Amino acid sequence: MTQRLLKRDLFGTVTLELPTDRDARPFVRRDTRTARWWTRPLAVSLARREARALARLDQLPGIPRLHRFDGRVLERDWLPGEPMQTARPHDSAYFRAAMRMLRRLHTQRVVHNDLAKEPNWLVTPQGPALVDFQLAMTVRRRGRLFRALAHDDLRHLLKHKRTYLPDNLTNRERRILATRSWPARIWMATGKRLYIFITRRLLHWADREVPGTVSCKLPATATQLH
Repeated sequence: MTQRLLKRDLFGTVTLELPTDRDARPFVRRDTRTARWWTRPLAVSLARREARALARLDQLPGIPRLHRFDGRVLERDWLPGEPMQTARPHDSAYFRAAMRMLRRLHTQRVVHNDLAKEPNWLVTPQGPALVDFQLAMTVRRRGRLFRALAHDDLRHLLKHKRTYLPDNLTNRERRILATRSWPARIWMATGKRLYIFITRRLLHWADREVPGTVSCKLPATATQLH
């Protein structure tokens, strides 16, 4: 087994595991045991949320399959492709497929909650794919909060469509873009300021991918961070 470091931060390490057996597929390992002691409980909670969402979405096209989660280490599929900001999809078919995938995800009572980040959207040979479900919410029933967060998932996808295909937005999509959900409005007015203060002022950490987080050169078909 060959291991390649993809990311190391306050919440642990993410590595790409490359089996020496040619018939075995590479996979991603998220290890919370290497998190800082004071962030480890949160790291475990985030990994648990991801495991729960991936288990619910098992076999859904465009979603990595969960291999195992033992409470500290999560392993899942590696999806070859490029992150949206690198691939820059200008194909309307990509966004139609992404919309269908998002509807199926919501039908399974899962919201991603982190789709504003372009690195979480992949462009693969098979179409769109999603990664990084650490903030995902998995519910038993689709209540008011779920519907509001699902609206934000959709709105964030449409913001990306506005970036790459602004002339293809429909009137309905423009109305969705103009309407923030009530959790988003509360977050912008209160929680986001506190979040920025804690992460950037106290922890000196920014919640985004930055140059230097990849310790090795990945294969050409697998350049994205997971």
